[in-house]
Amino acid sequence: MTAAPAARSDLRRQLLAALPPSFAATPEFAAADQALQQALQPLLAQLEPELLGVYWPLAGEFDPGLPTVPRALPFARRSPAEMVFRRWDGAAPTAQDECGIATSTGAVAVPDVVLVPCVGFTREGFRLGYGGGYFDRWLAAHPGVTTIGVAWSAGEAAFPVEPHDQALTLILTERELIA
Repeated sequence: MTAAPAARSDLRRQLLAALPPSFAATPEFAAADQALQQALQPLLAQLEPELLGVYWPLAGEFDPGLPTVPRALPFARRSPAEMVFRRWDGAAPTAQDECGIATSTGAVAVPDVVLVPCVGFTREGFRLGYGGGYFDRWLAAHPGVTTIGVAWSAGEAAFPVEPHDQALTLILTERELIA
């Protein structure tokens, strides 16, 4: 269901409140997570990434698991506000970036396919993230990268697109692939 346009910060709060961290403990979450996982695997097989940019899932986010391709995790710096990807061996991360999110200590690398977590999204391929602009800045600097927004279908919403917003190549939810 698409929400009426709202201020982005208000919409972000509404969407996060609609899927609280406790959602991850429900049978609905388990079913949605499994549906997303089943849709992601053949999509990645088709795209054949040489290096897949993944993310360490926060509470309530889809966990992309450990695809059997080389992977990299984002590392965000607060000042200057920027993000890079670091190669990741799949072991439990022992480091955190400057935003407090688990990350890798591997070498800096540029993935050719990136999974991008979405708090909200539009059918036109724009995402609403957590508000730091890290992914948008990284994507603007790497325009040839294939991006897959990973979202819960409940996150579909209407919001104004801003000049810094970067359209994603695809959006994948537990219900559909939006191209």
